[in-house]
Amino acid sequence: MLKSLKLGAVAALMAGAAYANPYEEYAGTTLVVNFPAHPHYNAAIKVLPEFTKQTGIEVEVDQLPYLKMRERQTLELAQDEGEYDLISYVVFSKADYVFADQLENLAKYFMNPKLANPAYDADDLIDGYVENIGVAGGTKGYLPGKTGSLFGIPFGSETSVLAYRKDIFEKHGIAEPETYDQLLDAACKIPEVEPGMGGMASRAASGHQASHAFLLHLAPLGGRVFDDQWNPIINNAAGVEAAEALKTIVDCGPEGAMSFGPAEAANAFANGDAAMFMDSIAFMPGFENPDRSSVVGKVGYAMHPEGVRRGSQTGGFGIAIPKNAENKEAAFLLMQWLTSKEGDLMVAMEGGNPSRFSTYENADLNAKYPFASTFGEALKYADPDWRPIIPVWGKINADIGTTLSKVLTEDLDIQEALDGVAERTKAVMEDAGYYTWQ
Repeated sequence: MLKSLKLGAVAALMAGAAYANPYEEYAGTTLVVNFPAHPHYNAAIKVLPEFTKQTGIEVEVDQLPYLKMRERQTLELAQDEGEYDLISYVVFSKADYVFADQLENLAKYFMNPKLANPAYDADDLIDGYVENIGVAGGTKGYLPGKTGSLFGIPFGSETSVLAYRKDIFEKHGIAEPETYDQLLDAACKIPEVEPGMGGMASRAASGHQASHAFLLHLAPLGGRVFDDQWNPIINNAAGVEAAEALKTIVDCGPEGAMSFGPAEAANAFANGDAAMFMDSIAFMPGFENPDRSSVVGKVGYAMHPEGVRRGSQTGGFGIAIPKNAENKEAAFLLMQWLTSKEGDLMVAMEGGNPSRFSTYENADLNAKYPFASTFGEALKYADPDWRPIIPVWGKINADIGTTLSKVLTEDLDIQEALDGVAERTKAVMEDAGYYTWQ
């Protein structure tokens, strides 16, 4: 009888453990998170009360413009004890933070059966986003490989797609651009047939914006910044063609195009001043918002056009746990919840950018946002290596952007401009030690 009671007690204990609340230990914890002022994170903030309801974990958000966010994180991550339990980071910060050993390797959290949800389904995360945003230490130091590790999860990641005015294209018999030749032809035909309207609105402002716009075309046109030995090849034929494409787009663009950042370019399209806009998916929901757009219901969405290959951008944001965070395990639970199938869909329905294949396939999401299926198709061609994510990239990126701006505004010879970039980039890479083993 005693043995039977003991066995019954053990069984009851095991049953209780099987149905334990995995969040119970952390209920009452307050997490401090650092998010950017960005549409995806505005959507994420709307669903945080549901996380608290389910888990008992409170979340306090410090939301900053993303450049100020980076400045604040640079200070916080260098402290012995940091203020933030979870941070969002823009993709090109990945190399800096990992190189400085400021982010937690996520392996031990996903290995912990008390923390890792078996239903998380990591295989459902979009490959290109994980490779671009989350992994470091593998191929080239910033891509997956046998030596790579996971330091973050994509959250607010982006790829590039083309938005175009269906009504204008139909009116003039212009086909949806599927190739770069068609894209550039349409870009310069529109101002001829629709006086006062630019062909395509694009980033072009000096610095990061001009560099981003150039790199957007470099990958699909067959180019790269470096070869496999870190030699700059930005000035080869593909680089020249990409710069020529950008100049054509800006020259045929709306008024003021040479000074556009992404918001200005998106506003030009939303206001009806341009017939095309090719950039991040993050801007596309705004074109269907009648409070922000005059082109609602008139927009078609297509994949990034093909050059010698398809190669849409990957970028945007991820989330990570700082090495100096106070509440790391609770922060992992928030990270896991936000990027789970449930969390990803909730954020997407509020206007965020999905990080999962299943979210893009969701019928409710496609009913609310008809362009979602196009975005999902575009992700098959997302290129995680469209720009190098290395610690010295900031300096190289700035040089590309200021030099390309002179091409756009001062008619600097393209080959001469890119030759200068390649020469200066070579010197930066040499100083950083990239040729030590050659």
